[in-house]
Amino acid sequence: MQEAIDWDLALATAVRLAPRGPDLPVDEARAAVRQLRELAVEAVTPVRDVTLMSAPDDSTAAVVDRREWIASNVEGMRVILENWQALGDRAESAPAVVRGLGSRGTALQLGAVLAWMSSKVLGQYETFAATNGQPGRLLLVAPTIVQVGRSLDVDDRDFQLWVCLHEETHRVQFGAVPWLSGHLTSLVSRFLDASDLGMRETLQRLVSFAYAAVRSLRSDVDVMRALLTVEQREILAELTAVMTLLEGHADVVMDEVGPAVVPSVAEIREKFTTRRENPGAVDGLVRRALGMEAKMRQYSEGAVFVREAVAQVGMTGFNRVWDSPQALPRPNEIHDPAAWVARVGRAVA
Repeated sequence: MQEAIDWDLALATAVRLAPRGPDLPVDEARAAVRQLRELAVEAVTPVRDVTLMSAPDDSTAAVVDRREWIASNVEGMRVILENWQALGDRAESAPAVVRGLGSRGTALQLGAVLAWMSSKVLGQYETFAATNGQPGRLLLVAPTIVQVGRSLDVDDRDFQLWVCLHEETHRVQFGAVPWLSGHLTSLVSRFLDASDLGMRETLQRLVSFAYAAVRSLRSDVDVMRALLTVEQREILAELTAVMTLLEGHADVVMDEVGPAVVPSVAEIREKFTTRRENPGAVDGLVRRALGMEAKMRQYSEGAVFVREAVAQVGMTGFNRVWDSPQALPRPNEIHDPAAWVARVGRAVA
């Protein structure tokens, strides 16, 4: 069956277009990589102490460049489609030459989007690779971490450890909660399957919109929402609630560790939040167009949910959120922690 996306072309395009990292002497670049590896290990204990959770495996973070981050995301997208049972028979009626052009065109657009994102992402847990029979890795994108830390003019070691605390929290979330990866994959599959279109056209429209956002800086997010069915909007709300929980939880942990571990944590948080809330003109337009402004809100809104839930029932009570998919906050509860506590947090195990 003709694939909806030429994955090799998407990878090659993204790698070719990805911005260069900071121009460092070789010995300095190697020292930064070594330090990130050491700090990733150092982050394990404080995250465990704050969350009262730990991942069962002892894998260490992979310190990667932008090319490897891109390759991981291309593979993750491929895994999602392989796990999707409804493979879009409706789109297969198109002539082969049309399908081929669509596959290559979508790949070029996806490559451009991933290239832009590769200079923004500091770290990532391989959520979807873990559903393909392989353990997910924790990726730390070294050139971006170094570049952002220097742009903030903060202590390099403190900033890198602070980032490692956030990303280690994600490793713990997925490592300690074995159903989480599969649940997210299921939501994404349901989202795609709920389209009125075939698989190929659904993917091509989603990628084309993202590409148009990056290339022409259009910022009308409602155009994207107009492509969604009612069912897709409901699934997207559920998926957004889960991601808001995960990002907010990680943000709380990286700050709760405190100055005993990260001496300049208050300065870093202040400068990083200012940077997050005040992107440059171009980045701001692209963020809005891709819906990434909603992603930025997930950090703050999720952190409010976690802090208020923990204040009411303690960390042990809050950790009921990981019991099952049914225990996750519903879309209305992510903005109403008391409602989640009433439904789940105070329940008897």
